[in-house]
Amino acid sequence: ITIPSEQGRHKAFFMCLPHLAVVSLFLSTAIFASLKPPSISSLSLNLVVSVLYSVVPPAENPLIYSMRNQELK
Repeated sequence: ITIPSEQGRHKAFFMCLPHLAVVSLFLSTAIFASLKPPSISSLSLNLVVSVLYSVVPPAENPLIYSMRNQELK
């Protein structure tokens, strides 16, 4: 699919940008959690990584869709 106008491409990019941010956050925390050496394992670090991995992406989805609905109106 090609988007003919510059404005259309700009709008499509900014519609996808929040989703790309959530996916990159999800994948980066998953990769960090699986590849970090056991020597840097601490309770607070594990808690932060697990919250970033499991709570933040699902919590951002309603925010993304509400912004998207406002743009479509």
